[in-house]
Amino acid sequence: MRPATLRDDRLVGWLTAGAVTALAAALRLPSLGRPHVLVFDETYYVKDAWTLLKLGYEAQWPTTPDPAFETGHVSIYSTTASYVVHPQVGKWLIAGGLQLLGAKNPVGWRLAAVLAGILSVLMLTRIARRLFRSTALGALAGGLLAIDGQAIVLSRTALLDGFLMMFVLAAFGALLIDRDQARARLERLTAPPRAPSRWGPGLGLRPWRLAGGVLLGLAIGTKWSALWFLAVFGVMTLLWDASARRRAAVVHRWQGTLLRDAVPAFLSLVPVALLTYLATWFSWFRTPGSYGRHWAQDHPGEGVTWLPPALRSLLKYHQDMWTFHTHLETPHAYAASPLGWLIQWRPTAFYYETPTPAQQVCGAAHCSEAVTSVGNPLIWWLGTLAVAACVWWALRRRDGVAAAALSGILAGWVPWFPYAHRTIFTFYAIVFAPWMILSLTVACSRLLRWGEAEPARRTLVRGAVALLVVLVVGVSWYFYPLWTAQPVTFRTWQLHQWLISWA
Repeated sequence: MRPATLRDDRLVGWLTAGAVTALAAALRLPSLGRPHVLVFDETYYVKDAWTLLKLGYEAQWPTTPDPAFETGHVSIYSTTASYVVHPQVGKWLIAGGLQLLGAKNPVGWRLAAVLAGILSVLMLTRIARRLFRSTALGALAGGLLAIDGQAIVLSRTALLDGFLMMFVLAAFGALLIDRDQARARLERLTAPPRAPSRWGPGLGLRPWRLAGGVLLGLAIGTKWSALWFLAVFGVMTLLWDASARRRAAVVHRWQGTLLRDAVPAFLSLVPVALLTYLATWFSWFRTPGSYGRHWAQDHPGEGVTWLPPALRSLLKYHQDMWTFHTHLETPHAYAASPLGWLIQWRPTAFYYETPTPAQQVCGAAHCSEAVTSVGNPLIWWLGTLAVAACVWWALRRRDGVAAAALSGILAGWVPWFPYAHRTIFTFYAIVFAPWMILSLTVACSRLLRWGEAEPARRTLVRGAVALLVVLVVGVSWYFYPLWTAQPVTFRTWQLHQWLISWA
């Protein structure tokens, strides 16, 4: 009976994940082409993706090209390379949608982004199920990401941040699978009648950790901020190895981790990520017209002269990109300090329009269409409290699940504080949104365990959780038009804005 039960549980787990993913798709796919204009930084990434597809590099466009591009004049770019400050992976993904549906179709602009957002919900559902050993908690975590406003907006907008979230979340999932496989293998190798090992055995090749290195390389090839995930996840996987050796009764688990695991972990993550990152520049290497491609030939004796010319040129390009990123201080109306990201203090308005004739659009004298990247307030406010609780549980009670939930927040949020003077935005928080939700799921799991201890508590806790779910869903339903540019009456839009400013 036990194998059948396990198979049934696996089936239920996948069916549940499929249902949550279907919900995410239902909230993201309808009217994906609305609005039929380039929204916020789509003006850069969609056009860059199109010239990457056509020329192999990002090219320059004439002044104010968006109106022409939006009406189907998509071939007005020049062949002169443009100076861009982000790597190419995310733009190549956008280019995939353009290849399938064409640059004249706004659904093509956003196809890759929406698929990345839907896939992220599926991954989080499965990751949370594995982390908490609970299908219900996996569904809770995935469901919260499915209905969160910031996740919906970034899934429906061709920016890079949704792709970055997808890659780092996939890397976390790969390392989590590696953790479980390493634990099982170590337990087999140290099981009685073997005597307790001094350092424990080595575990050889670990494919899922290699996969994590590749995924982190793709994340860095999307945005450089993924470097912090590489550092934090590298430490995390070593801590998991030390925990596995403790569970296997290894006498000197820390020494064993350093001697048996540290070097293989480093080689599986850092060099693999670096080589993957270099590989993502394939079109820059092979296309003579790429920006800065011949800098080394044009500047003999400059730069790191012992490098091959192509790598010397790429290094100089990266130095220029680094200078841009660390000195960008252009004032922007929606710039926001990372201090307020967790509670969505200053959400980013991506788009606003007053359609006419209003009476035919919304049945009122005045209508509004808006896209505002604001998360579901209840998810983010309660998630902020849960993050604080997880810090306590991780430090004082050595709760490994709480520590894992904090890893993405440590990598995706904390490093921005030294750059708070830069022009940065609240929607950057989408990258660590899955870990915010995992922290909230940790809190819910502890609350449910506390409630199960006594019958009197059980009804109260279950009722409170059910009420909370209803409220979260209700808030998402109310703000959904503001996330998807649905036309609403001007009065309704004003009320949305008042609630956001009050929040």
